[in-house]
Amino acid sequence: MTSFWCEQALLPTGLASGVLVTVVDGRFASVEADASPGDAVRLSGIVLPGLANCHSHAFHRALRGRTQTERGTFWTWREQMYAVASVLTPDSYYQLARAVYGEMVLSGITAVGEFHYLHHAPGGKRYDDPNAMGQALIAAARDAGLRIALLDTCYVAGGIDQPLNEVQQRFSDGDASGWASRVLSLTDSSDDVVIGAAAHSVRGVPVDQLGAVASVLPNAPLHIHMSEQVAENVACLAAYGRTPAQVLDETGFLDARTSAVHATHLTPVDVGLLGSSATYSCFCPTTERDLADGIGPSVALRDAGSRLTLGSDSHAVIDLFEEMRAVELDERLASQERGHWSAAELVAAATVDGHRSLGFEDAGVIESGARADLVAVRAASVRTAGTGASLETLVFAASAPDVTDVVVSGRQVVADGNHVKLDVAADLAASIGAVTG
Repeated sequence: MTSFWCEQALLPTGLASGVLVTVVDGRFASVEADASPGDAVRLSGIVLPGLANCHSHAFHRALRGRTQTERGTFWTWREQMYAVASVLTPDSYYQLARAVYGEMVLSGITAVGEFHYLHHAPGGKRYDDPNAMGQALIAAARDAGLRIALLDTCYVAGGIDQPLNEVQQRFSDGDASGWASRVLSLTDSSDDVVIGAAAHSVRGVPVDQLGAVASVLPNAPLHIHMSEQVAENVACLAAYGRTPAQVLDETGFLDARTSAVHATHLTPVDVGLLGSSATYSCFCPTTERDLADGIGPSVALRDAGSRLTLGSDSHAVIDLFEEMRAVELDERLASQERGHWSAAELVAAATVDGHRSLGFEDAGVIESGARADLVAVRAASVRTAGTGASLETLVFAASAPDVTDVVVSGRQVVADGNHVKLDVAADLAASIGAVTG
């Protein structure tokens, strides 16, 4: 048994002082407020449940600081993304992903949803283990100290009625049937791994194969990029006479276990479809602004019944505090009004709702029986000093560097701002250098 004493902690009933938690077998055995610390490990500041990063492409982290060359267009970004994807191997992907996941843990992330489509060797040649790249990601997450929902992604077309390019051959299993056969051989019974399914988009999977993707793992999380850019909607309407949301609805893709990633350019009908099906809307504001994608209708989706989750996507920034506040601040820019999202609602998106969308139903909350994840945030840093111990401070003032301690399933992974096993900065520099030259 291990015990932690939290100066302030977010419980289901709100912030509480002097919270003593005991941990048995990786779960909270007891949670008591107004308790004395005794000999428990002390966590200062404000302690949150673990954060869930619901949309990640780990290898995109190698693009940070590189894709803005000469002001940087979307095409600058895409060509450099393909260049990195073309050279990764299972070994180099493990090294890169472990460092990226280490950066996530340092920022308070305890679970990641990895939208994984880099499956095969150059030219589409299969590795001896056809899931070698996925297994590398699972190993990287485990060694970095966080849980992973590996969202194995079907990606078999270069666009609607378009062939794959040379690099995209690495992403493809030929068709949804070939993808399903490989995915069903990818198993992991560990408590820290969920195997989920994804379709890249209505551009990357033909409409007559989307239903097959949705049905392969019927009880697992199901994710898809949806309406990220106007061009996607234009192409979908031209080919099918319907929006991506309408196509997904008709093919049985929208569901309470589904996450529509980005959901940026939606009609009122689209919003209603996501809401009525209880599909999650996964917003990635720092990537959406980096790629000039636009601002999604977060309030309309919430009001229709679609729960918000958050991701760092391309890792232009890895900071879920920034993703949280960006949802509200972007909505202010779009509407020219304030006060759309409360701090509590945004924290729920980053914690309990995010974990549920990844298949970790028992995480993201500090209560007896839940997974014992804790994230301590400085309440008196140069960013948070003088603001008071509140959720508003966390969402609208704190940033990833304010995280001091992280506990994942009862094990302390970050202490005093440092990863207990990895030199994350050195590992990032080495692994990114190995794939960018």
